[in-house]
Amino acid sequence: MLARPPTPTADSARLLGSILDRMAAAAKASGRDPGEIELVAVSKQQPWEAVAPVLAAGQTVFGENRVQEAMERWVDHREGLTLRLIGPLQTNKARDAVAFFDVLESLDRPRLARSLADEIQRAGRAPRFYIQVNTGEEPQKAGVAPADADAFIDAAVREFGLPVEGLMCVPPVDEPPAMHFALLAKIARRNGLARLSMGMSADFETAIRFGATSVRVGSALFGGRNPSQPLPG
Repeated sequence: MLARPPTPTADSARLLGSILDRMAAAAKASGRDPGEIELVAVSKQQPWEAVAPVLAAGQTVFGENRVQEAMERWVDHREGLTLRLIGPLQTNKARDAVAFFDVLESLDRPRLARSLADEIQRAGRAPRFYIQVNTGEEPQKAGVAPADADAFIDAAVREFGLPVEGLMCVPPVDEPPAMHFALLAKIARRNGLARLSMGMSADFETAIRFGATSVRVGSALFGGRNPSQPLPG
C-alpha cells in the first residue's frame, strides 16, 4: 500500500522557517554563505505525527541514531531524502547502514572501518563518512580521542579506502561548546577535511560561527522526544 503524502502544518512551517532564518543570520554575521550550511532535522525517537509535517514543509535531510528505527520510519518515504546516521554504529549493523543511509557520521574505530569497507565492496555503494571526535574525551561517549584523530583519519582514508568528507562532535553539556567547535575545526583543517557536523538546538548559531557545514537540530524543530510513540506502520 502506498504511503499517504504528509500534510504540512502552519506550526511546522513556521518553526522550520525560523530555524533556517536563524542559520542564515548566523552565517551572514560570520561572513559566510548561508547556502553552504545544511540543516539536519534530528527525527530520532520522534513520532511520525511530529516528523511528517516537517517533511511536508520542505525539509529533506534527516538524522537518525538507530539503524532499525530509521529503516522502519523511512522505508515508505525514502525518495528524495538524504538520511544521515548520527548515532553510534555497531559492526553487526554495518550492512544495513551502508545499504540504507546516505551519510554515516559516527565512524570512530578501526574494526568498524573494516566492516564498513567490506560492506561497501559487497554492496557496490558507499555512503559519505564523517569521523566522530570525542572532543571532551568523555568515557561514556563514542568518538576517537582528539590526540588520535589524525592517525585514524589517515587510516580510514588510506588503509580502508573510506570516502571521509568531514568530522562530527557532540560537546559536553556542561562546557562552553565554542572550544569544542574550534578544536574540531582545527583538526579538520590540518587533515584537509572541509565538512563539519556540529551544533544542535541550543548552540547551532555558535557552531556556524566556527565553521559548521551542517547543524543537527531536533528539539527546536520537533519539541521533546517521546520514545513510547509508535513509528509509522
